Amino acid sequence: MKVIMSTNKIKLVIFDWAGTTIDHGCFAPISAFIKAFQACGVELTPAQARGPMGLHKKDHIRSLFQLEEIAAQWEAAHQRPWSEEDVEQIYQTFMPLQVKEAQDYTDLVPGLCDTISRLKERGIKIGSTTGYPRIVAESVLAAAKAQGYDPDYSMCADEVPAGRPAPWMIYRNMEALNVFPPTSVVKVGDTVPDIEAGLNAGTWTVGLTQTGSEVGLTVAEFAALDDNQKTSVLQTAETKLKNAGAHFVIPTLKTLPEIIEQIEASEH
Repeated sequence: MKVIMSTNKIKLVIFDWAGTTIDHGCFAPISAFIKAFQACGVELTPAQARGPMGLHKKDHIRSLFQLEEIAAQWEAAHQRPWSEEDVEQIYQTFMPLQVKEAQDYTDLVPGLCDTISRLKERGIKIGSTTGYPRIVAESVLAAAKAQGYDPDYSMCADEVPAGRPAPWMIYRNMEALNVFPPTSVVKVGDTVPDIEAGLNAGTWTVGLTQTGSEVGLTVAEFAALDDNQKTSVLQTAETKLKNAGAHFVIPTLKTLPEIIEQIEASEH
């Protein structure tokens, strides 16, 4: 049987959405989670709401319930522990909120279109994955396309058996775009589940800090920090993504083409 050897040539880059290509700081999901829990008598802090970012949204809700302080709030408000039925209830409350919030946070991250152009010049295909279900993603995709960003393929968490950190959305991109082996693919994202999904799929992984959820700041908020503050928040985010196993971590997408050159020049 003939064995096809792996190559260093990168054929496909798969991007996350919020915090990676749109919504600098990843705010749309945070606002919707806070409002959905508030409707059920539980107050989330922004930091708590961000904690499980990158998961399928129902898994995100379930993860929040597993926080002791959130479970205690729920029990105090409802005189009983939370259940899977409550996860479903909050998810159903969350969904229309998420559709609306996502429509308000669709600006592309600075420099995205230039980076995409540079990748396409190298013959690289562009895929995408998201924790958003398709009903949320559709308006985001349309808004991004109107700004000049239109991936070759997109896959949503509700279209596979399990969202991140499972590798299925990545594999669906590879299948649809006819790209293999996994070592010819780069997964780019701003959360730990992004990195874990890439590792589980056997792809290269690149973490983003400045635009992502781990820093959690708008363009203007980040610009307002002094140099020491910028260094501190970027290093904290970088450490978390590196500890998750990211092969590379960069502040913005601007240097992604150079990272791909490094991968193609490496021996592995």
